[in-house]
Amino acid sequence: MAEAQTTKLTHWPRTAKGSGKKACTVEGCKRPYRAKSYCFFHYKKWRQGELPHSRYRTCSKAECRVKTFKAGLCEKHYGETYKKEAAA
Repeated sequence: MAEAQTTKLTHWPRTAKGSGKKACTVEGCKRPYRAKSYCFFHYKKWRQGELPHSRYRTCSKAECRVKTFKAGLCEKHYGETYKKEAAA
C-alpha cells in the first residue's frame, strides 16, 4: 500500500511593496507600505471606510460619512435639502 503523502500548507505572508523602504503615510505609523500608501492594517481600515480619506465620495455635510447620492450629498441630506426648496 502506498503511504499517504501529507502536504504542508503554507500561508503566504503579507509582504510590503517597496521592499520595506517606504513607511505608511498615517501619522505615527512605522509599518511598511503595502498599497495606496498605507500599511496592511490602515489599508484594510481605508477599504472599510474608517479613515478620513474614504474609498468612495462621501456626503459634503459636516460629520456625515455616507456615500454620495446626488449633488455631493447622501440620500438623507439630499432629500432634506431639496424637499425644502420644492415645498417653498
